[in-house]
Amino acid sequence: APADGDMAMGAAEGAKVTVVEYASVTCHVCEAWQKENWEAFKAAYVDTNKVRYVFREIPTPPAEIAVAGFLVARCAGEDKYFDVIHELLASREEFVTDPRSTLFRVGNGAGLSNERVQQCITDEAAMAAAEKRAEAARAAGVDSTPTFIVNGTKVITPGSPSGPSMADLSKAIDAELAKS
Repeated sequence: APADGDMAMGAAEGAKVTVVEYASVTCHVCEAWQKENWEAFKAAYVDTNKVRYVFREIPTPPAEIAVAGFLVARCAGEDKYFDVIHELLASREEFVTDPRSTLFRVGNGAGLSNERVQQCITDEAAMAAAEKRAEAARAAGVDSTPTFIVNGTKVITPGSPSGPSMADLSKAIDAELAKS
């Protein structure tokens, strides 16, 4: 079901298949999943509108840095949200060691001034909303990142060092697409 604060791309709400990813911009496994699978997943399912892809934020340690990244992405606006998320994941190592410089660089790339980035990461209402989203994820049973849910079913690849494999995710999505 849709959740408050969902950020989505691909097919419209009410699509036959919804893929929900719970992830964090400070998660090394999320970083690996993005590097190994994102482009293929996006080309096969998101760009073709076969699925509605929903990204749900769940901060991982250092959580305050993850939350700051999510807040900057949200300040960038819906049209640039995923650009910021993917750039933070691509720069994850730099981000966790030098968060301030990374947030300014990525925020500037999304059209935000340093002053605006600072406002975004100190917005108490936005921080409270981020905490509510994280609480909702934990209440939904999400205990690791990345976690992928396809039409309500968690996709797992045993032994994978980078989250669910593209093969297992495709198998789950294609099975749902094949249903009448």
